[in-house]
Amino acid sequence: MRDFLPADKARRERVLAVIRERYRAHGFDEIETPVMEEYARLHAGIGGDNEKLAFNVLKRGLNAEAIVAAAEDPAALTDLGLRYDLTVPLARFYATNRGQLPTIFRAVQIAPVWRAERPQKGRYRQFMQCDIDIIGDASTRAEVELITATLDTLDALGLEGGSVRINDRRLLDAMLEHFGFPVEERPSVLITIDKLDKIGPDGVRTELLERSGARAAVEAFAEFLSREPEEASGFGVEAIRAALPAGLDGEAVAALGEIGAAVAAARGAGVALTFDPFLVRGMGYYTGTIFEVAHPSVPYSLGGGGRYDGMIGRFLGQEAPAVGFSIGFERIVDLVADQVDQATPAIVLVHDRDVPVAELAALKAAFIRRGQRVRLEQRPRNLKTLLERAAADGYSHFAAVTAGAHIDDLEVKPLE
Repeated sequence: MRDFLPADKARRERVLAVIRERYRAHGFDEIETPVMEEYARLHAGIGGDNEKLAFNVLKRGLNAEAIVAAAEDPAALTDLGLRYDLTVPLARFYATNRGQLPTIFRAVQIAPVWRAERPQKGRYRQFMQCDIDIIGDASTRAEVELITATLDTLDALGLEGGSVRINDRRLLDAMLEHFGFPVEERPSVLITIDKLDKIGPDGVRTELLERSGARAAVEAFAEFLSREPEEASGFGVEAIRAALPAGLDGEAVAALGEIGAAVAAARGAGVALTFDPFLVRGMGYYTGTIFEVAHPSVPYSLGGGGRYDGMIGRFLGQEAPAVGFSIGFERIVDLVADQVDQATPAIVLVHDRDVPVAELAALKAAFIRRGQRVRLEQRPRNLKTLLERAAADGYSHFAAVTAGAHIDDLEVKPLE
């Protein structure tokens, strides 16, 4: 968990402003949910490994005897917890407020979440998530809207050239069935496949042999991993079929082809969509399309998401299709160039000690009425240090103020 100095905070807010504006342009409406949810909801088995990382909140009024008596049962000690993502709160929000929402609801959530994990580069115990979700639309239109909105947002942030890896959990399950993995082993097999980029085909084979009792299935899958893939250009049904074992086809392949054609129509034929038959995404609640967005400047993904048609129904009592996309804000904010917002000029008024407060207040108000951001600073012995600090805080100009000065008499100079 971190503090943010003024320059860092200003940059984060500029990035958030762009994200909010682009999502709003694509028809999404922002909502807000509480930072805490009920313990039972956060630990309902839909949050995957994140449930193990939840910060739980002790019940109020517990005495020492009650704590000792319930030491082996966390559920008896806690009734609330800090949210570890924004998807579980959204599901609860929709179930609670459905009567006041449109049939197809396009939601934006931008808020901090908390996970009790070991901090490392790009991972924190408190971090910001930027989610867009569409609830109530079972068609591929929802995926297309999410992908185009996300790529448009990256473009607006100066991160052009992003690409999307895409797969479908139904195809993953069909592939594991094709190779002969038993149903009960498939979740653990997917965990291993998800490591393919890190440990390579040989590492996947070795780990699967250790985990799985279906040796023939492991060897068949390992042979498929080491094959020379068929040549297929572009992103479409034929390219998807070429990347899969022979005979795997059907609704999921057609849906992915439809998504590719629609995204190309929205953004041009050059958009980088890639079918990745080994993209897994670890959350167990995904039921269909899954995707991740990458950028050539970094080796890791900048966001991802997928369809989770089964989650809302657990809170609502009836099925409701849903699909979402989350941008990795903490990763993106470090990539965005920290440029001074030229649309709002910022000036430092460096005044002598003897300038009356009333004159300073009047000058500051006059600059603000002109649409400028203003900071008052008394002239120090070392003016250079003050101006360097102001530049670091996002100010672009300065002016020296003496007693009796008028706004039109000031010489405004750029900070260099």
